[in-house]
Amino acid sequence: MDATAQVAIVGAGPIGLELAIALKQAGIPYQHFDKGQIGQTISWFPEMMRFFSSPERIAIAGIPIPRTDQSKCTKEEYLAYLRAVVQQFDLPVRTYENVERIKRVDSGGFTLHSRDAQGQYHTCRAEKLVLAIGDMHRPHLIGVPGENLPHVSHYFHEPHRFFRKKLLVVGGKNSAVEAALRCWHCGAEVTLCYRASELDPRHIKYWVLPEIQGCVRRGEIRALPTTTPLAIEPGKATLRSVRGGEPFEIEADFILLLTGYEADMALFAETGVELTGIEQNPAFNPQTMETNVPGLYVAGTTTAGSQQSYQVFIETSHIHIDRILAAIQGNPPPPEEPTNRRPEN
Repeated sequence: MDATAQVAIVGAGPIGLELAIALKQAGIPYQHFDKGQIGQTISWFPEMMRFFSSPERIAIAGIPIPRTDQSKCTKEEYLAYLRAVVQQFDLPVRTYENVERIKRVDSGGFTLHSRDAQGQYHTCRAEKLVLAIGDMHRPHLIGVPGENLPHVSHYFHEPHRFFRKKLLVVGGKNSAVEAALRCWHCGAEVTLCYRASELDPRHIKYWVLPEIQGCVRRGEIRALPTTTPLAIEPGKATLRSVRGGEPFEIEADFILLLTGYEADMALFAETGVELTGIEQNPAFNPQTMETNVPGLYVAGTTTAGSQQSYQVFIETSHIHIDRILAAIQGNPPPPEEPTNRRPEN
């Protein structure tokens, strides 16, 4: 047994780090794992992408995010903030160490089996376990031929590579719309394809929606509503209306399939957590965050499984820390947050 702890945390995103700070300040021994770097899924965001939430809502552990112009954080600024918080509290995070299996111990607690970046295997025994793994582990595949061709990607990183190229963006939510706009600004010939009859303002940043509507209205970006891909080949894609009709082809040098992401709920299933519905929502007590498995807690956006329609965000997950800490210490649950404080997202 390489390590023992009262609590093991899997996931070093903002909520996992916030929990680690709370445990450290409470003097509770813990081990902390992430299969990548801290804020791993945030590092996948496009370059210079700005958060929807204001800085004070995504700050953790009471540490403000300094902003000279009161604007929303970029990805790069938020990752720098997380690194600074880890340094300030000297948090020991076992990064690039993937927890591959978790076994429940008959006498109570859990044994975590992990593998580090050098391929070495480790085990850790913990009395309590918190899964704060997020909800964006892999892209949501659309299941069409050609989806994995080299010119097709499920991630948008930056717009420069699409300069003076024909680009098809598939998806009708914020990530697809922002990618379409940024690539058009960079000189790409952009077509935006989505299944709905119109773009839904509930799923697009309020400062982005008017711009995409204006670009479509002026013909600067071609929009194909109620349309979905049927097949992808080098240099082209075959599309069809979701309402029926004949398929048609469009030229495309590159294709971005920005149709959302999904959580890997394997660790939950392996340990016996009840998962319900298409989104595999984990069963848990909302006052304590403890799942149906005694001693196993859930925190952050993974409380909603694979969110098809986003309802849980960083800014709505801070209360999870107080609930878990109170449960571990045997204290009453903290008061509920005011119901009138709606998320910005």
